[in-house]
Amino acid sequence: MTPSSERPRIEGDREQEILVAALQVLADVGYDRLTMDAVAAKAKASKATLYRRWTNKVSLVIEALQHSKAPHDVPDTGSLREDLRLAFCGVGGLADPESVATFSSVLTAITRDAEFAEAFRRDVIGPKLAFSQEIWRRARERGELRDDVDLNLLEPALAGIVLHRVFLMGETPDADVITRVIDQIILPAATRGPANPHHPESHKEAEATP
Repeated sequence: MTPSSERPRIEGDREQEILVAALQVLADVGYDRLTMDAVAAKAKASKATLYRRWTNKVSLVIEALQHSKAPHDVPDTGSLREDLRLAFCGVGGLADPESVATFSSVLTAITRDAEFAEAFRRDVIGPKLAFSQEIWRRARERGELRDDVDLNLLEPALAGIVLHRVFLMGETPDADVITRVIDQIILPAATRGPANPHHPESHKEAEATP
């Protein structure tokens, strides 16, 4: 349950307009400098209107993040590789500049604001983890994964590698980089057979197998 879930709704499209305004202010100044006054001004609403719906900026920003663009359906192509590519290269994924920028805008708050960090992990990251876990669960049911794979370690590895390149190396992720991480790191660590049957090295390995 989010901090604002029991508070009265705002009629019509006004609530969505305020949530969009919150995301815009978040992108402009980051969570630390975001204020209810700034969101109210951006949305051309009174601060009283915001407080009737959201207790504080934690509840407002968390709900705005929950409404930001993201895939709704878990990919189910029959292939772990393709499911990961669709999930992480598509809308709301790691190749989406807006999604990465939004994460960047709350990064310091996760380490400094315990109330925000708890809500963010529970209400924003939690559903994303469930989304990813469903991809891996299906792959395990199809028999694609090695029996000894520790999914607690492997599931977050793709996002960790890509975000390391973003925040520490200053790179802009794209579908090609993400696909190469999947093919060269994630799948070889997780699967029973050749990671990418379309890759030339996979054919060489298959020919060399007695």
